[in-house]
Amino acid sequence: MAMNDETAPAAPDHELPPHDARTQGDEALEAVARARDEFKELLLRKTAEFDNYRKRVEKERRELAEYAAADLVKELLPLLDDLERAVQAPIDVTVTQAYREGVALIHKRLLDLLARRKVEPIDPLGTDFDPREHEALAREAAGDRRDGEIIEVFSRGYRMGDRLLRPALVKVATA
Repeated sequence: MAMNDETAPAAPDHELPPHDARTQGDEALEAVARARDEFKELLLRKTAEFDNYRKRVEKERRELAEYAAADLVKELLPLLDDLERAVQAPIDVTVTQAYREGVALIHKRLLDLLARRKVEPIDPLGTDFDPREHEALAREAAGDRRDGEIIEVFSRGYRMGDRLLRPALVKVATA
């Protein structure tokens, strides 16, 4: 008995010919690989851009700091000139008072310069010791002073706004 086309068993619908399945899988794999390569390239570009940005910001920060320092030094140079003249001046008894007044004037000009830069001295004499603002170089028993009171200042401290530039060097009383 011969079979005609109508009686032949039909191929299942869920199976694709092997050639078509391999082609679709290859295309999907290639699409994923392209997307991966695009993301990798994007990551490399963004990393390079960020690195360049970081370097540029660091360079600008250094230049700004150098500019600010140069500006301050430029303002200090006239005071340095005055101090050099004071050191080179001949000293005799008749000019001692004038010499002292000249040095006091230089001192005042320097304090004015620092005040314009928002630098304030810390003068802690008679206050309580604060380790955030003071550095104790010595302790001394002082019966007439309260424990922790600053009884001598070796070197004033300085602050610029909320920032401590240098702590005051002090002697502290002990009970």
